[in-house]
This record gives sequence, C-alpha cells and structure tokens, in this order.
Amino acid sequence: MKALPVGTPLTQLSDEEALFRGTVAQFARDEVAPLVRRMDEEQHMDAVLLRKLFELGLMAIEIPEELGGSGGSFFDAVLAVEALSAVDPAVGLVVDVQNTLAASALLRWATEEQKRKYLPPLAKDTLGAYALSEAASGSDAFALQARAEKRGDAFVLNGRKLWISNAREAGLFIVFATVDPGAGYKGITAFLVEKSTPGFSVGRKEDKLGIRASSTCELILEDCAVPAAQVLGAVGSGYKIAMETLNGGRIGIGAQMLGLAEGAWEQAVKHAKARKQFGKPIVEFQAMQFQLAEMATEIEAARLMVYNAARLKDAGAEFRKEAAMSKYFASHVGEKVASLAVEVLGGSGFVKESPVEKLYRDAKIGTIYEGTSFMQLAAIAKLVL
Repeated sequence: MKALPVGTPLTQLSDEEALFRGTVAQFARDEVAPLVRRMDEEQHMDAVLLRKLFELGLMAIEIPEELGGSGGSFFDAVLAVEALSAVDPAVGLVVDVQNTLAASALLRWATEEQKRKYLPPLAKDTLGAYALSEAASGSDAFALQARAEKRGDAFVLNGRKLWISNAREAGLFIVFATVDPGAGYKGITAFLVEKSTPGFSVGRKEDKLGIRASSTCELILEDCAVPAAQVLGAVGSGYKIAMETLNGGRIGIGAQMLGLAEGAWEQAVKHAKARKQFGKPIVEFQAMQFQLAEMATEIEAARLMVYNAARLKDAGAEFRKEAAMSKYFASHVGEKVASLAVEVLGGSGFVKESPVEKLYRDAKIGTIYEGTSFMQLAAIAKLVL
C-alpha cells in the first residue's frame, strides 16, 4: 500500500484503496444483498457466496501473492469488512475472522513450513477459525480448561470450546489449550488443528439473536492427537499469540460495526427522503435532520478511530490503545445508529422485510465478542493511566 502524504485526513483513501473498497461494496450490493434475508432465516452461509469471497481474494487479503493471497495490507482487510458489513455484518464477520485472526496469526507466528502448508488452502478454499473461549473462560480467557498432554511426538488435546465463529464451515482451527495448568498463562499453547483430525468434532450450533448466517459452534476435543509440528509459535507462547492477534481482531470488529452503522444510516436517509407526512418528506423536518446529522457525526468519529488504528498497525507502530478504543466506540455507535434507524423507519423498520431490523439485531454482538465493552475500558484505562 502506498503511503499517503503526512497530514492527509485519516478517512481519505488512496486511489488503490478507494477502488478496492468500491469493488467490495459493489460486490456486496450485487452478490450479498439478495441472499441476506434467506441466510439469516436459515442460519446458514450460502456456499456459493463463500466460494465467490475466495475467488475475489477477500479471504486472503494479507497473504503474500506467492502463497496464493492478494498481498494486501491490514487496512485493506478493514476496508473489506466495513464494506461487506454495510450490507450483511454476518458476511463481514466471516471475512474478518479469516483475515484478522486466522491468517494474521499464521503470518505472524507460523514456521515457514507451516505457512507453506496452510496459507495456500486458506487463500483458495479453506475457512479458518479461532478457538479460544470456553464455558468458564470468556472475559477471563486464560482460565481455560482444555488440556494438551505431550505423548511422544504429539500433543493429545481434551476439552471443549464454545462460541467459535466460522466453526461449521472451517477446515482449520487455531485451538488454545494448556500444557500445564499450574503454570498459569505460561502453559497456554496454540495448536493448528485440521477438521479431519481424529478426536476433533464440531458440536452444537448456537441459535443467535443476530449475525445468524455466521455459524457459532461448540468444538469437542476427545483424545485429539495433534503432531508437535503443528504447535503454532512455541509451547507456552499461546498467551502472547492470543493477545497480539486479538489486538488486531478488535480493529476488525470495529470495522464491522462501522459498516453496520453506515448501512443503517443509508437506509434511514433513504426512507426519510421518500416518506411523506404532513405534506412533505420527513427529511425536511428539522428534528429528523438533527437526528440524521448526529448519526452521521458519530459514524465519522468511529471511522476515524477504526482507520487510525488500522493504519498504525500497518505502520508497525503501537496500536493497542487505539484498537481497544475503536472497538469500544464503534460497537456502541453501531448499536445506537441501528436503533435510531429503526425509529426513523417507524413500523416499517420493525418488520422482517426491513434491512434495519436485521442490522439492529446484528449490532448487539459488537459490545460482547472479541472483548466486551467492559474489557475494552479496562484495557484503555490501563494504557492511558
């Protein structure tokens, strides 16, 4: 990505970035929009759409071209998630998890042999998933109970993982387990687990409020033997891998919520211009104008924060505070704007036929996953105080 001149507004895109974002937005309108309601009702990601996401290169944005990827930047991934989420945040999430969690962790921590083995499939047709959470370890992610016992040249994994995005469709999982519970976070280790591995299975799929087309499932590990060569990073480095990866992932969720807010705002403006009451479009009433203006202002603020965090990450600068702030703020903006959009549409916004009804349901998860709002505030406080 060619750097923009110093002093350029953060929301200004280079010609290449603008073209890329426009291409993804057009794809979302043409290919995603017609499927949104059916995928939501069926709670299933359309297989043909998933294949098209791979074909367009959106599932391997940062993976180098020599390994089958697009050779793009983290900021490009953020733009893609934003553009897709304006139409369907569930599709935005699938692309987000693939890029900012699965591929990102491999690019940063995998050996050259692991990269050659796993990155080309991730670029071509294999979905990745990130398995950290458990029933007793949500915000306290490292109270995990999954065990990894060394036996010969393999580790045998036992335990259960919960709330794993992309789980039903994924072929490769980054699974976190501890090799020594007594060692605390120093025993946590990341493993590359293929779906076909004996002893590994995908369990119950959650019936969710929103982002229903994106699968969220339980993973079951029963004497699942993983070769030692499939340890990601080093034994005991799982804590560092998880934290570094999630810092980038938070920016991705910020982008998802930003896109959701943009989509809801666009629907609200469209309705306000078309809907007439008391002899004129409701957009001509000052109260409506002020409400739409406030929504637009908060969206712009969220965009600045998300873009700033992404550009800092690409520049190799410290970005943890900005990532937490962008995720915290954008998730609340997404929820607020989606709620107001329902109000703008009135009864029309409260029925299934309206896109804002789904966006309103989808928005709630933004304050919960990849670190709740409380956990973001705790991280921000630690970094600023």
